[in-house]
Amino acid sequence: MAQNIYDNPDFFSGYSQLPRQVQGLDGAPEWPAIRALLPELTGKRVADLGCGFGWASRWFRAQGADRVLGLDLSQNMIDRAQADTSDSAITYRIADLDRLDLPETAFDLIYSALTFHYVQDFERLIRMIHAALSAGGDLVFTVEHPIFMAAAHPHWIEDEDGRKTWPVNGYSNEGERRTDWFAKGVLKHHRTLATTINTLINAGFALRRVEEFAPAPEQITAMPELAEELERPMMLMVSAYKN
Repeated sequence: MAQNIYDNPDFFSGYSQLPRQVQGLDGAPEWPAIRALLPELTGKRVADLGCGFGWASRWFRAQGADRVLGLDLSQNMIDRAQADTSDSAITYRIADLDRLDLPETAFDLIYSALTFHYVQDFERLIRMIHAALSAGGDLVFTVEHPIFMAAAHPHWIEDEDGRKTWPVNGYSNEGERRTDWFAKGVLKHHRTLATTINTLINAGFALRRVEEFAPAPEQITAMPELAEELERPMMLMVSAYKN
């Protein structure tokens, strides 16, 4: 079973204060780039894997999705999503993505934001998603970029010129990474960029687009602290479809 860090009180308290959790999708700098990867949603059957507070699930419905299934491992997340949702076409339930089985051809879009790096068996998950999509159905997801999460101690260091530098070590050594983020020992699973992409291809997906998020100049003007995101990619964004 995956680590359920989001039901840790200290973690959940800190996580809930992040701008993207207080402001919703508008608080996520990458949201405009994600939106550009999403297909037309009218009449679509959508699964939101790692739905969190339900921000994206509700947005899908507002854009015309026929029904949305939001899944999350955390009871805290599901409770909050249900409390903030008054739409009978959105269903939330607890699920462990390492064990999840969805019905075959039941969805037209499967979406996930910053969740797959918590999954140990990525290959099993991707093959299951492929089977759960209708012919030509879309998979759109974001994960922490492999460059961002490879380091044993993921934090900025300074080079000889005093410039912020992100350490990349052990990149080819895939597997567990444990970091302290709101709580000690948060467990994630590092995979190289090649492994991520080739797992999709091997499962029968065709790629539409791959993006490595970097803030736009106007975003940096509005939020100067985003300038450091130009130093290394924090997030990998992928749009693929069932071949």
